[in-house]
Amino acid sequence: MFLEGKNPAIIQDLMNAMETASKSLDFEKAAAYRDQINHLRHVQEQQSVDGEGGDADVIAIAQDAGIVCIVVIIVRGGRVLGTKDYFPRYSIEQTEGELLSAFLGQYYFGGNTRREIPRDVLVPVDVDGQELLAEALTKAANRETRIRGNVRGERRRWLELAMTNARQTLLTHLASKETVYRRLLALRDTLELSETPSRMECFDISHSHGENTVASCVVFDENGPLKSDYRLYNIEGVTAGDDYAAMRQVLTRRYKRMVAGEGKRPDLVFIDGGKGQLNIAREVFDELEISEIPLIGVAKGVTRRAGMEQLIDAMTGDVFRIPADSPALHLIQHIRDESHRFAITGHRARRDKKRRQSTLEGIEGVGPKRRRDLIRYFGGIQGIRKASVDEMAKVTGISKSLAENIYAALHDE
Repeated sequence: MFLEGKNPAIIQDLMNAMETASKSLDFEKAAAYRDQINHLRHVQEQQSVDGEGGDADVIAIAQDAGIVCIVVIIVRGGRVLGTKDYFPRYSIEQTEGELLSAFLGQYYFGGNTRREIPRDVLVPVDVDGQELLAEALTKAANRETRIRGNVRGERRRWLELAMTNARQTLLTHLASKETVYRRLLALRDTLELSETPSRMECFDISHSHGENTVASCVVFDENGPLKSDYRLYNIEGVTAGDDYAAMRQVLTRRYKRMVAGEGKRPDLVFIDGGKGQLNIAREVFDELEISEIPLIGVAKGVTRRAGMEQLIDAMTGDVFRIPADSPALHLIQHIRDESHRFAITGHRARRDKKRRQSTLEGIEGVGPKRRRDLIRYFGGIQGIRKASVDEMAKVTGISKSLAENIYAALHDE
Protein backbone atom coordinates (compact mmCIF):
# COMPACT_ATOMS: atom_id res chain seq x y z
CA MET A 1 0.00 0.00 0.00
CA PHE A 2 2.84 2.37 0.83
CA LEU A 3 4.54 1.77 -2.53
CA GLU A 4 1.21 2.46 -4.25
CA GLY A 5 1.01 5.83 -2.51
CA LYS A 6 -1.85 4.87 -0.17
CA ASN A 7 -0.34 6.47 2.92
CA PRO A 8 -3.65 7.98 4.20
CA ALA A 9 -5.26 4.53 4.31
CA ILE A 10 -2.27 3.04 6.13
CA ILE A 11 -2.27 5.86 8.68
CA GLN A 12 -6.03 5.41 9.28
CA ASP A 13 -5.52 1.66 9.89
CA LEU A 14 -2.70 2.38 12.34
CA MET A 15 -4.77 5.00 14.16
CA ASN A 16 -7.56 2.45 14.60
CA ALA A 17 -5.06 -0.11 15.90
CA MET A 18 -3.60 2.50 18.27
CA GLU A 19 -7.02 3.29 19.70
CA THR A 20 -7.80 -0.40 20.16
CA ALA A 21 -4.49 -0.97 21.98
CA SER A 22 -5.09 2.09 24.16
CA LYS A 23 -8.59 0.92 25.16
CA SER A 24 -7.08 -2.45 26.08
CA LEU A 25 -4.56 -0.59 28.30
CA ASP A 26 -1.71 -1.95 26.12
CA PHE A 27 0.08 1.38 26.13
CA GLU A 28 3.40 0.07 24.82
CA LYS A 29 1.74 -1.26 21.67
CA ALA A 30 -0.22 1.98 21.34
CA ALA A 31 3.03 3.96 21.58
CA ALA A 32 4.58 1.77 18.88
CA TYR A 33 1.62 2.47 16.58
CA ARG A 34 1.91 6.17 17.39
CA ASP A 35 5.60 6.16 16.41
CA GLN A 36 4.79 4.38 13.16
CA ILE A 37 2.17 7.00 12.35
CA ASN A 38 4.64 9.81 13.06
CA HIS A 39 7.32 8.20 10.91
CA LEU A 40 4.91 7.73 8.02
CA ARG A 41 3.72 11.31 8.24
CA HIS A 42 7.34 12.51 8.27
CA VAL A 43 8.15 10.43 5.19
CA GLN A 44 4.98 11.68 3.51
CA GLU A 45 6.02 15.30 4.14
CA GLN A 46 9.46 14.64 2.67
CA GLN A 47 8.14 12.84 -0.38
CA SER A 48 5.15 15.02 -1.10
CA VAL A 49 5.36 16.87 -4.38
CA ASP A 50 3.06 19.88 -4.58
CA GLY A 51 0.86 20.24 -7.62
CA GLU A 52 0.03 17.42 -9.99
CA GLY A 53 -0.61 13.91 -8.79
CA GLY A 54 -0.29 10.84 -10.94
CA ASP A 55 1.89 7.78 -11.35
CA ALA A 56 5.12 7.92 -13.34
CA ASP A 57 8.53 6.36 -13.68
CA VAL A 58 10.99 9.15 -14.42
CA ILE A 59 14.04 7.96 -16.34
CA ALA A 60 17.28 9.95 -16.75
CA ILE A 61 20.63 9.11 -18.32
CA ALA A 62 24.15 10.48 -17.95
CA GLN A 63 27.38 9.25 -19.53
CA ASP A 64 31.00 10.24 -19.18
CA ALA A 65 34.44 8.63 -19.39
CA GLY A 66 33.02 5.43 -20.86
CA ILE A 67 30.40 4.83 -18.16
CA VAL A 68 26.65 5.30 -18.43
CA CYS A 69 24.32 5.82 -15.45
CA ILE A 70 20.55 5.45 -15.70
CA VAL A 71 18.40 6.69 -12.80
CA VAL A 72 14.76 5.76 -12.24
CA ILE A 73 12.62 7.90 -9.91
CA ILE A 74 9.37 6.17 -8.90
CA VAL A 75 6.39 8.50 -8.44
CA ARG A 76 3.07 7.13 -7.22
CA GLY A 77 0.06 9.21 -6.27
CA GLY A 78 2.11 12.35 -6.88
CA ARG A 79 4.74 11.34 -4.33
CA VAL A 80 8.34 10.36 -4.92
CA LEU A 81 8.65 6.91 -3.39
CA GLY A 82 12.22 6.05 -4.27
CA THR A 83 15.17 6.22 -6.62
CA LYS A 84 17.18 3.44 -8.22
CA ASP A 85 20.34 3.71 -10.26
CA TYR A 86 21.85 1.34 -12.82
CA PHE A 87 25.19 1.12 -14.64
CA PRO A 88 24.51 -1.03 -17.70
CA ARG A 89 27.23 -2.26 -20.03
CA TYR A 90 27.07 -0.58 -23.41
CA SER A 91 28.96 0.13 -26.59
CA ILE A 92 30.34 3.64 -26.81
CA GLU A 93 28.84 4.01 -30.32
CA GLN A 94 25.27 3.72 -28.95
CA THR A 95 23.17 6.89 -28.73
CA GLU A 96 21.19 7.82 -25.61
CA GLY A 97 17.98 6.92 -27.45
CA GLU A 98 19.32 3.44 -28.20
CA LEU A 99 20.57 2.97 -24.64
CA LEU A 100 17.21 3.95 -23.14
CA SER A 101 15.33 1.71 -25.54
CA ALA A 102 17.43 -1.30 -24.51
CA PHE A 103 17.13 -0.36 -20.83
CA LEU A 104 13.34 0.09 -20.82
CA GLY A 105 12.79 -3.26 -22.49
CA GLN A 106 14.97 -5.00 -19.92
CA TYR A 107 13.61 -2.97 -16.98
CA TYR A 108 9.94 -3.74 -17.57
CA PHE A 109 10.04 -7.11 -19.32
CA GLY A 110 13.35 -8.71 -18.33
CA GLY A 111 13.67 -11.30 -15.56
CA ASN A 112 11.00 -13.35 -13.84
CA THR A 113 9.32 -10.55 -11.87
CA ARG A 114 7.16 -8.13 -13.84
CA ARG A 115 7.46 -4.55 -12.59
CA GLU A 116 4.50 -2.30 -11.92
CA ILE A 117 3.87 -0.25 -15.04
CA PRO A 118 2.80 3.37 -14.41
CA ARG A 119 0.62 5.53 -16.61
CA ASP A 120 3.57 7.67 -17.70
CA VAL A 121 7.21 6.91 -18.40
CA LEU A 122 9.09 10.20 -18.60
CA VAL A 123 12.33 10.31 -20.61
CA PRO A 124 14.81 13.12 -21.41
CA VAL A 125 15.34 12.19 -25.10
CA ASP A 126 13.45 10.40 -27.86
CA VAL A 127 13.69 6.65 -27.37
CA ASP A 128 14.35 4.34 -30.31
CA GLY A 129 11.19 2.35 -31.02
CA GLN A 130 9.26 4.56 -28.60
CA GLU A 131 5.81 3.83 -30.08
CA LEU A 132 6.36 0.06 -30.07
CA LEU A 133 7.59 0.17 -26.46
CA ALA A 134 4.54 2.23 -25.42
CA GLU A 135 2.24 -0.30 -27.12
CA ALA A 136 3.94 -3.19 -25.32
CA LEU A 137 3.66 -1.40 -21.95
CA THR A 138 -0.01 -0.57 -22.59
CA LYS A 139 -0.77 -4.20 -23.43
CA ALA A 140 1.08 -5.48 -20.35
CA ALA A 141 -0.62 -2.97 -18.02
CA ASN A 142 -4.02 -3.47 -19.65
CA ARG A 143 -4.45 0.32 -19.84
CA GLU A 144 -2.78 3.16 -21.70
CA THR A 145 0.84 3.88 -20.81
CA ARG A 146 2.65 6.75 -22.49
CA ILE A 147 6.37 7.35 -22.98
CA ARG A 148 6.77 11.12 -22.87
CA GLY A 149 9.63 13.60 -23.04
CA ASN A 150 7.99 16.95 -23.78
CA VAL A 151 6.35 17.60 -20.39
CA ARG A 152 5.67 20.68 -18.27
CA GLY A 153 5.00 21.67 -14.66
CA GLU A 154 5.71 19.11 -11.96
CA ARG A 155 6.59 16.42 -14.48
CA ARG A 156 9.27 18.66 -15.95
CA ARG A 157 10.67 19.20 -12.44
CA TRP A 158 10.67 15.44 -11.80
CA LEU A 159 12.63 14.95 -15.02
CA GLU A 160 15.13 17.68 -14.08
CA LEU A 161 15.52 16.09 -10.63
CA ALA A 162 16.23 12.73 -12.25
CA MET A 163 18.82 14.26 -14.59
CA THR A 164 20.57 15.93 -11.65
CA ASN A 165 20.56 12.64 -9.74
CA ALA A 166 21.99 10.78 -12.75
CA ARG A 167 24.86 13.24 -13.15
CA GLN A 168 25.68 13.24 -9.44
CA THR A 169 25.50 9.45 -9.19
CA LEU A 170 27.80 9.11 -12.20
CA LEU A 171 30.33 11.55 -10.74
CA THR A 172 30.31 9.65 -7.44
CA HIS A 173 30.80 6.37 -9.28
CA LEU A 174 33.68 7.77 -11.33
CA ALA A 175 35.34 9.04 -8.16
CA SER A 176 35.08 5.70 -6.36
CA LYS A 177 38.44 4.07 -5.65
CA GLU A 178 37.25 0.70 -6.93
CA THR A 179 36.38 2.13 -10.36
CA VAL A 180 39.67 4.03 -10.68
CA TYR A 181 41.76 1.06 -9.49
CA ARG A 182 40.10 -1.33 -11.93
CA ARG A 183 40.83 1.11 -14.75
CA LEU A 184 44.43 1.55 -13.65
CA LEU A 185 45.01 -2.21 -13.72
CA ALA A 186 43.47 -2.41 -17.20
CA LEU A 187 45.66 0.49 -18.37
CA ARG A 188 48.80 -1.17 -17.00
CA ASP A 189 48.00 -4.43 -18.81
CA THR A 190 46.96 -2.74 -22.07
CA LEU A 191 50.10 -0.58 -22.32
CA GLU A 192 52.26 -3.43 -20.95
CA LEU A 193 53.73 -1.24 -18.22
CA SER A 194 56.02 -2.81 -15.65
CA GLU A 195 54.07 -1.26 -12.76
CA THR A 196 50.63 0.20 -12.17
CA PRO A 197 50.92 3.97 -12.76
CA SER A 198 50.24 6.04 -9.64
CA ARG A 199 50.71 9.48 -11.25
CA MET A 200 49.65 10.37 -14.80
CA GLU A 201 49.85 13.77 -16.51
CA CYS A 202 48.14 14.96 -19.70
CA PHE A 203 48.76 18.11 -21.78
CA ASP A 204 46.52 20.02 -24.18
CA ILE A 205 46.77 23.34 -26.06
CA SER A 206 43.91 25.82 -26.49
CA HIS A 207 43.63 29.15 -28.32
CA SER A 208 41.33 31.28 -30.53
CA HIS A 209 42.80 31.52 -34.02
CA GLY A 210 46.26 31.46 -32.47
CA GLU A 211 45.59 34.16 -29.85
CA ASN A 212 45.63 33.91 -26.04
CA THR A 213 47.24 30.46 -26.18
CA VAL A 214 47.26 28.43 -22.98
CA ALA A 215 48.44 24.91 -22.19
CA SER A 216 46.85 22.70 -19.57
CA CYS A 217 48.42 19.99 -17.46
CA VAL A 218 46.02 17.77 -15.53
CA VAL A 219 47.13 15.10 -13.07
CA PHE A 220 45.46 11.80 -12.12
CA ASP A 221 46.57 9.46 -9.36
CA GLU A 222 45.18 6.25 -7.88
CA ASN A 223 42.19 8.22 -6.55
CA GLY A 224 41.30 9.92 -9.86
CA PRO A 225 41.72 13.61 -10.73
CA LEU A 226 44.27 15.37 -8.49
CA LYS A 227 43.00 18.92 -9.03
CA SER A 228 45.40 20.51 -6.55
CA ASP A 229 48.21 19.63 -8.99
CA TYR A 230 46.49 20.96 -12.13
CA ARG A 231 48.41 23.77 -13.84
CA LEU A 232 47.72 26.28 -16.60
CA TYR A 233 50.57 27.81 -18.62
CA ASN A 234 50.27 31.05 -20.58
CA ILE A 235 52.20 30.52 -23.81
CA GLU A 236 54.25 33.54 -24.92
CA GLY A 237 56.72 34.32 -27.70
CA VAL A 238 55.55 31.73 -30.23
CA THR A 239 53.98 32.22 -33.66
CA ALA A 240 50.20 32.47 -33.44
CA GLY A 241 48.63 29.06 -33.98
CA ASP A 242 51.90 27.13 -33.73
CA ASP A 243 50.73 24.27 -31.51
CA TYR A 244 54.05 22.47 -31.86
CA ALA A 245 55.99 25.42 -30.43
CA ALA A 246 53.37 25.81 -27.68
CA MET A 247 53.72 22.13 -26.75
CA ARG A 248 57.51 22.40 -26.72
CA GLN A 249 57.33 25.42 -24.41
CA VAL A 250 54.94 23.92 -21.86
CA LEU A 251 56.75 20.57 -21.66
CA THR A 252 60.13 22.26 -21.32
CA ARG A 253 58.88 24.56 -18.57
CA ARG A 254 57.11 21.72 -16.76
CA TYR A 255 59.86 19.12 -16.78
CA LYS A 256 62.89 21.40 -16.41
CA ARG A 257 61.55 22.11 -12.92
CA MET A 258 61.08 18.42 -12.27
CA VAL A 259 64.66 17.62 -13.36
CA ALA A 260 65.85 20.39 -11.02
CA GLY A 261 64.03 18.64 -8.17
CA GLU A 262 61.10 21.06 -7.94
CA GLY A 263 58.30 18.80 -9.16
CA LYS A 264 56.94 15.26 -8.88
CA ARG A 265 57.87 12.67 -11.45
CA PRO A 266 54.97 11.14 -13.45
CA ASP A 267 54.76 7.43 -14.23
CA LEU A 268 52.96 8.06 -17.52
CA VAL A 269 52.41 11.12 -19.74
CA PHE A 270 49.65 11.62 -22.32
CA ILE A 271 49.71 14.20 -25.11
CA ASP A 272 46.35 15.25 -26.57
CA GLY A 273 47.33 15.27 -30.22
CA GLY A 274 48.73 13.30 -33.12
CA LYS A 275 52.20 12.27 -34.27
CA GLY A 276 53.45 15.83 -34.75
CA GLN A 277 52.73 16.88 -31.17
CA LEU A 278 54.05 13.58 -29.86
CA ASN A 279 57.34 13.95 -31.78
CA ILE A 280 57.86 17.35 -30.16
CA ALA A 281 57.24 15.80 -26.75
CA ARG A 282 59.72 13.00 -27.52
CA GLU A 283 62.38 15.58 -28.47
CA VAL A 284 61.85 17.51 -25.22
CA PHE A 285 62.07 14.32 -23.17
CA ASP A 286 65.30 13.36 -24.97
CA GLU A 287 66.81 16.81 -24.39
CA LEU A 288 65.96 16.65 -20.67
CA GLU A 289 67.14 13.01 -20.45
CA ILE A 290 63.82 11.69 -19.14
CA SER A 291 63.08 9.38 -22.08
CA GLU A 292 62.35 6.47 -19.75
CA ILE A 293 58.97 8.03 -18.80
CA PRO A 294 56.29 6.34 -20.98
CA LEU A 295 54.80 8.85 -23.41
CA ILE A 296 51.51 8.22 -25.24
CA GLY A 297 49.75 10.36 -27.84
CA VAL A 298 45.94 10.39 -27.92
CA ALA A 299 44.76 11.25 -31.44
CA LYS A 300 41.21 11.42 -32.75
CA GLY A 301 40.49 8.65 -35.21
CA VAL A 302 39.42 9.13 -38.82
CA THR A 303 35.76 9.51 -37.79
CA ARG A 304 36.70 11.75 -34.80
CA ARG A 305 34.11 9.90 -32.71
CA ALA A 306 34.53 8.94 -29.04
CA GLY A 307 35.70 5.36 -28.79
CA MET A 308 37.61 5.54 -32.08
CA GLU A 309 40.74 7.22 -30.65
CA GLN A 310 44.14 6.17 -31.92
CA LEU A 311 46.95 5.79 -29.40
CA ILE A 312 50.57 6.34 -30.38
CA ASP A 313 53.51 4.99 -28.42
CA ALA A 314 56.34 7.56 -28.60
CA MET A 315 58.98 4.94 -27.84
CA THR A 316 58.10 2.56 -30.69
CA GLY A 317 55.97 4.73 -32.98
CA ASP A 318 53.25 2.06 -32.92
CA VAL A 319 49.72 3.27 -33.64
CA PHE A 320 46.96 1.17 -32.07
CA ARG A 321 43.40 1.21 -30.79
CA ILE A 322 41.81 -0.14 -27.61
CA PRO A 323 38.35 -1.76 -27.68
CA ALA A 324 35.57 0.77 -27.04
CA ASP A 325 34.35 -1.07 -23.93
CA SER A 326 37.81 -1.31 -22.32
CA PRO A 327 38.20 0.29 -18.85
CA ALA A 328 41.69 1.36 -19.97
CA LEU A 329 40.24 3.42 -22.84
CA HIS A 330 37.63 4.89 -20.51
CA LEU A 331 40.39 6.12 -18.18
CA ILE A 332 42.38 7.60 -21.08
CA GLN A 333 39.24 9.36 -22.34
CA HIS A 334 38.56 10.72 -18.86
CA ILE A 335 42.09 12.12 -18.56
CA ARG A 336 42.07 13.51 -22.13
CA ASP A 337 38.61 15.12 -21.72
CA GLU A 338 39.64 16.68 -18.41
CA SER A 339 42.79 18.19 -19.94
CA HIS A 340 40.71 19.57 -22.82
CA ARG A 341 38.11 21.03 -20.46
CA PHE A 342 40.75 22.63 -18.25
CA ALA A 343 42.60 24.10 -21.25
CA ILE A 344 39.43 25.63 -22.70
CA THR A 345 38.41 27.05 -19.31
CA GLY A 346 41.84 28.63 -18.88
CA HIS A 347 41.87 29.99 -22.42
CA ARG A 348 38.46 31.61 -22.04
CA ALA A 349 39.45 33.19 -18.73
CA ARG A 350 42.59 34.64 -20.28
CA ARG A 351 40.72 35.86 -23.34
CA ASP A 352 37.97 37.51 -21.28
CA LYS A 353 40.51 39.13 -18.96
CA LYS A 354 42.42 40.53 -21.93
CA ARG A 355 39.20 41.88 -23.43
CA ARG A 356 38.26 43.63 -20.20
CA GLN A 357 41.72 45.08 -19.77
CA SER A 358 42.16 46.18 -23.39
CA THR A 359 38.77 47.88 -23.26
CA LEU A 360 39.25 49.82 -20.02
CA GLU A 361 43.01 50.12 -19.63
CA GLY A 362 43.39 52.69 -22.35
CA ILE A 363 41.03 55.17 -20.68
CA GLU A 364 42.83 57.94 -18.83
CA GLY A 365 41.91 58.10 -15.16
CA VAL A 366 40.69 54.49 -14.97
CA GLY A 367 43.25 52.58 -12.94
CA PRO A 368 43.11 49.01 -11.60
CA LYS A 369 40.86 49.91 -8.63
CA ARG A 370 38.33 51.82 -10.73
CA ARG A 371 38.31 49.04 -13.36
CA ARG A 372 37.63 46.52 -10.62
CA ASP A 373 34.89 48.69 -9.08
CA LEU A 374 33.21 49.21 -12.45
CA ILE A 375 33.25 45.50 -13.32
CA ARG A 376 31.99 44.56 -9.86
CA TYR A 377 29.20 47.18 -9.98
CA PHE A 378 27.92 46.29 -13.47
CA GLY A 379 28.82 42.60 -13.50
CA GLY A 380 31.20 42.75 -16.46
CA ILE A 381 32.21 44.73 -19.53
CA GLN A 382 28.85 44.18 -21.25
CA GLY A 383 27.06 45.72 -18.30
CA ILE A 384 29.39 48.72 -18.41
CA ARG A 385 28.74 49.18 -22.12
CA LYS A 386 24.99 49.25 -21.52
CA ALA A 387 25.23 51.77 -18.65
CA SER A 388 24.45 55.43 -19.11
CA VAL A 389 26.75 58.24 -17.99
CA ASP A 390 24.55 58.90 -14.94
CA GLU A 391 24.62 55.22 -13.98
CA MET A 392 28.41 55.08 -14.24
CA ALA A 393 28.69 58.18 -12.07
CA LYS A 394 27.01 56.26 -9.24
CA VAL A 395 30.09 54.07 -8.88
CA THR A 396 32.40 55.18 -6.07
CA GLY A 397 35.32 57.19 -7.45
CA ILE A 398 33.73 57.83 -10.86
CA SER A 399 32.96 61.51 -11.42
CA LYS A 400 30.49 62.78 -14.00
CA SER A 401 33.28 63.93 -16.33
CA LEU A 402 35.16 60.61 -15.99
CA ALA A 403 31.90 58.74 -16.65
CA GLU A 404 31.50 60.76 -19.85
CA ASN A 405 35.05 59.83 -20.93
CA ILE A 406 34.43 56.14 -20.20
CA TYR A 407 31.13 56.20 -22.10
CA ALA A 408 32.77 57.90 -25.08
CA ALA A 409 35.69 55.43 -25.13
CA LEU A 410 33.40 52.38 -24.96
CA HIS A 411 31.21 53.69 -27.74
CA ASP A 412 34.05 55.07 -29.91
CA GLU A 413 32.72 58.59 -29.67
